[in-house]
Amino acid sequence: MQKLHLPAPRIPLPNASTAAFGILSMLLTAFVFLAVYPNEFQLQSLVAGGCEPRRLRSTNFLDPVALPAPDPQLRILIGVLTVPDSYQRRHLLRDAYFLQPNLTVNARIDIRFVLCGLTTEEQRVLVAIEILRHGDIVILDCEENMNEGKTYTYFSSLPGVFNGSTGGEPAYDYVLKADDDTYIRLDALAKTLDGMPREDLYMGLFIPCKNITDRMGWMTGMAYALSWDLVEWIARSEIPRNHKTIPPYGEDVVLASWLRDASLGKNRFDMNPRMYDYYEEPTPCWSHDFIPDTIAVHKLKNDTKWAKTLDYFNLTVGLRPSNLYNIYQLKQ
Repeated sequence: MQKLHLPAPRIPLPNASTAAFGILSMLLTAFVFLAVYPNEFQLQSLVAGGCEPRRLRSTNFLDPVALPAPDPQLRILIGVLTVPDSYQRRHLLRDAYFLQPNLTVNARIDIRFVLCGLTTEEQRVLVAIEILRHGDIVILDCEENMNEGKTYTYFSSLPGVFNGSTGGEPAYDYVLKADDDTYIRLDALAKTLDGMPREDLYMGLFIPCKNITDRMGWMTGMAYALSWDLVEWIARSEIPRNHKTIPPYGEDVVLASWLRDASLGKNRFDMNPRMYDYYEEPTPCWSHDFIPDTIAVHKLKNDTKWAKTLDYFNLTVGLRPSNLYNIYQLKQ
């Protein structure tokens, strides 16, 4: 957007007494602001990229290249595939991930919300505000879709975005594709991947159920991980480029077919029962009650399901008593 260059307004110069009064007022305002909001300047500095990411939380939503950070032994990128208009879901996910406990392994997890091209003026403005505030949006060169090539565009774009920005080292050890109705417990994910191979890895919830040896199986689209070498292969190979879609199959089945045709993804890991669908009714094996060792819960389609999930995993445990609210006394 072109910047407008407007003439400066003519302002009469103040006399000495007026100037002194103005300076005194500004100093008093700054003192009150610092006393009431002592962390606000730190927050603004963080948003501007002027300091290291806070280590009180497991994730950061800023550019991993632009911010200095301790050298992690494990680097994970989670791409949450969503649509531009899902503003409320993105805000909920940001809160849910920000409030998770610290990682217990030396890992860095970056979370990005992956969209296709914007189509309305409203999206252009509101998504731009999200980018300015959070820095966690990726906009791909594609039309918004679920099973018509968005997954291919996502994975194939990453090497071009990150290669050359990390001194020749892979930008990440693992890359996840996740749905926006999936809740991932970051420490459980990091600890699990930390003990797995860094090459030729394909990990998730495998279908057919508990039959990882089935060549024709696949990891469900709720959330699955690929090692970085497989992401690079997707970017350069003719196999996925020529088979971005295979109607009527979903993107998760299509991706599995790429790996199968190239004899890749041999380090396959089925995370059943630690990855599962939200329990509503009995299913063959991929839907059950919450368990403490959960990595991911899928099909959180409404606020009630999100609330029950986050409550089970104690996301509000840090809430302190206050005279400003009584959140535990519900109105009848």
